[in-house]
Amino acid sequence: MSGIRRKAILVSAAVVGGAMLMTGCQGSATATDTGAARGSSSATPAGDPATASGSPTAGSGQGADTGSDVKDKGSGQDGTGSGVDTGNGEREPVGQSCGANDISWSTKSETQAGGYILIIAKAKPGITCALPAALPTVAFGSDGTQAGPAEQAVGKQITLRGSVTAYAGVNPKSTGGDGGKELEHIIVGVGDDDPNPVSLRVGTITVQDPKVTNWHISPTDAVPFN
Repeated sequence: MSGIRRKAILVSAAVVGGAMLMTGCQGSATATDTGAARGSSSATPAGDPATASGSPTAGSGQGADTGSDVKDKGSGQDGTGSGVDTGNGEREPVGQSCGANDISWSTKSETQAGGYILIIAKAKPGITCALPAALPTVAFGSDGTQAGPAEQAVGKQITLRGSVTAYAGVNPKSTGGDGGKELEHIIVGVGDDDPNPVSLRVGTITVQDPKVTNWHISPTDAVPFN
């Protein structure tokens, strides 16, 4: 069982046994019906100041990219003299792959394509990291139902730093009819083995055969059309 599935099961149990506690940790949210993905949300991991008030730039880590605040937690490198010797007397910081805890997360409920959840990812201040050319890992519910691909081809790697933002769209219900289960949180990780997946509140949604897009640098490219 992947770390994402285990986290989904634990979060689901916490939601059932302590909904008030989770509400206090992540902030209040008023759900409204917007189709298959109902409710405008402002969801971030506990402790993050990010919000989702309708702007795709919600979250922390905003501002111009000066190229000076570069850190590599995985190798201990930073932009202050350590790193790879370029041969011209300068040091080039070593890159790192993103983990969920390197990112400021937020979500937005959209009505296009029958309703979907837009996941918004920005690097935390001082972090430069790469989202791999692979689907984000998104899981739902006590059984850890994982979203399948909404696109046929794998996307490109995206380097997050400064004001660069990545978007992925999740269609929680790609089937017709009235079936499915109602949930209020999704679990998101950068790959199945991400050790620190995050729980994001998305309002009340009906989940059945969910699909997720690749990461994109434009929100208009992250619409999960059936």
